[in-house]
Amino acid sequence: MTDPATSGLEYYLVGGAVRDRLLGLEVDERDYVVVGADADDLLERGFLPVGKEFPVFLHPLTKDEYALARTERKTAPGYHGFIVHAEPSVTLEQDLERRDLTINALAETADGEIIDPYGGLADLQQRWLRHVSPAFSEDPVRILRIARFAARLHGRRFRIADETLALMRSMVDAGEVDALVPERVWAELCKVLGEQRGGARLSVFFETLRACGALQRLLPELDSLWGVPQPAKWHPEIDTGVHVMMVLDTAARLSPQPEVRFAALCHDLGKGNTPAEILPSHHGHEERGVELLTDVCERLRVPKRYCDLARITARFHGKVHKVAELRAATIQDLFDGIDLFRRPDRFEQMLVACEADFRGRTGYEDRDYPQAELMRRIAEAARSVNAGEIAKATANKSLIPERLREARIGAIRRARTGQSASTEVSAGES
Repeated sequence: MTDPATSGLEYYLVGGAVRDRLLGLEVDERDYVVVGADADDLLERGFLPVGKEFPVFLHPLTKDEYALARTERKTAPGYHGFIVHAEPSVTLEQDLERRDLTINALAETADGEIIDPYGGLADLQQRWLRHVSPAFSEDPVRILRIARFAARLHGRRFRIADETLALMRSMVDAGEVDALVPERVWAELCKVLGEQRGGARLSVFFETLRACGALQRLLPELDSLWGVPQPAKWHPEIDTGVHVMMVLDTAARLSPQPEVRFAALCHDLGKGNTPAEILPSHHGHEERGVELLTDVCERLRVPKRYCDLARITARFHGKVHKVAELRAATIQDLFDGIDLFRRPDRFEQMLVACEADFRGRTGYEDRDYPQAELMRRIAEAARSVNAGEIAKATANKSLIPERLREARIGAIRRARTGQSASTEVSAGES
């Protein structure tokens, strides 16, 4: 059946839809480029304009995106500094040339013919992430995008071409990354943390940024962790940066929630500025980490739900690991600190992040984490205390908080008496 909206148009399926189909991956969305037309042509066919900076339209029925073929010219630093040229004279090859990677510069006709002017098919087959042209260097967001592709396609053995990594380094040295606005950095980071595709490895994103020097510019608090030693007794991997990447990948296996993964990523930031004289110990790193995390969240304008979970994880992960050794009153203080009684859902998220921290160490990957179950049992006991009954039974209302706290501590103490020997373990230094 002929589609009246596209009948007579010269249009091509482009970008990720072509790439993913050729890789045998599920295609999430389809984008098209239109050649030999202008905005009025599409409007007359019922297309709906959505692009503010670029000439992008939605198909009136499918809502797929159709963009006019365009070229771009760099006019200023950063990713906003472009002049867009979209006219019927712009060819498909010119449009594809402005794209970031050769594997994204593929087009497909309505009949299924692949158009490949820049070697994308060969790079797909050989598993290369390679820039299309020197114009790659004009947009610093592409550094984040290629790092994200490297993480997403890690399981399919894709790697970044040497010349592309060298170009990324030169972009960092030229200050292009410094021109990125916080919202765009967070948007790309959030896409990585939310990655659900099988075979993805989130740590590759950060390792790629570190390899080209961008991590030091964007997340110096994280970058500073590499080379910082930890006690071999508790951390056979030694290097803190290596440990945090292991924790992140473990969190990605344990939970699909990006908030949990962000908490895992940021749980040990305080080890980056441990005084040299106490290394490889990291006494007090939890409190230092909360301060650094606050800086990260403010600088990147991280949403509150991410920050709050990361904050309690950074502050309390060491205590969760050692819950079997803590006094009942200390556990109640922990519950107050994480707002357990109002946010039990966040408590569960924190436990997953703590488990990722425990198992994100060489030789610990498949170990059990009984601390989580012990914490859940104790928390349930504390939550079972009836605050209303205590309030009714307390004549002096100013004493209600004290009586409630005493009751909860008693419930915690009683719950702990039933713990088996297998739960009395410690993660050691976290």
